[in-house]
Amino acid sequence: MSIASTQEHFDVIVIGGSYAGQAAAMQLARARRRVLVIDAGVRRNRFAATSHGFLGQDGRSPDAIAAVGREQVQAYLTVQWLEGKATHARRTQDRFTVQDERGQDFHARVLVLALGVVDDLPEIDGLSDRWGRSIFHCPYCHGYELAQGRIGVIGVGDVSLHQAMMLPDWGRVTLLINGSAIPDETQRSGLQRRGVILEPTAIRRIIESATVELVDDRLLAFDGLFVASRTRVASPIAEELGCAMEEGLLGRYIHTNEFKETSVPGVFACGDAARMAGSVSFAVGDGAQAGTAAHQALIFR
Repeated sequence: MSIASTQEHFDVIVIGGSYAGQAAAMQLARARRRVLVIDAGVRRNRFAATSHGFLGQDGRSPDAIAAVGREQVQAYLTVQWLEGKATHARRTQDRFTVQDERGQDFHARVLVLALGVVDDLPEIDGLSDRWGRSIFHCPYCHGYELAQGRIGVIGVGDVSLHQAMMLPDWGRVTLLINGSAIPDETQRSGLQRRGVILEPTAIRRIIESATVELVDDRLLAFDGLFVASRTRVASPIAEELGCAMEEGLLGRYIHTNEFKETSVPGVFACGDAARMAGSVSFAVGDGAQAGTAAHQALIFR
């Protein structure tokens, strides 16, 4: 449905229409609540050709999963969908006002923030061009497809040691230290038990599909590479509203309770912006929890 008027009041505004936002909106729509979804159309996994680990959708295109989800959400008559970017949000008495990039204001009693995150990647020549295609962050999402082949872990800190310890279940692993933290004796012993090879030489660039060129001119060919990106919430709206943030191993995210409510009453958050781990499965579960909790907030407050 198209937007009838910026003066229209909604029960809930969902900011972000990817997997978490769609799941939240569907729960609210099924409760026959009036919902506005504002979506800029920029999904975190837009670089990946296939999505894995999401029950019933394994191996499908992320685009296809999102498109079907949006179609199903929009089939509910109480849902309206606005393509665009929400830029500001504020509380005014007993409601919230959300402004979009066109300067339009929309009003609701409750907000659900499904803002997503941005991946900040190491500045290595050739890395960003291969992100989501042959260079990944999640072994559960992409490890199986490497068929127990050659896997490289690009070192960015202690989190890379964690990745290197996990990934031997998916293939033969080399940890490319690349100037990051050098494992101590205890860590080396653990990596050795897992069969991980340590490569101390720095990386010059990444070529072909997943071949690492080192500064000493050696080429190490891999079937896939993993790196732990730093993440940041893709919009300042949560902090603008005064939502408390947490500092995680990979970056800041929005603090929520077990019902996905933030520190600001009436504001819920879900998806990658509100948890340290990210996948389609987690996002959908998070969104469903946020949507049902947002509905109950409309009733019991």
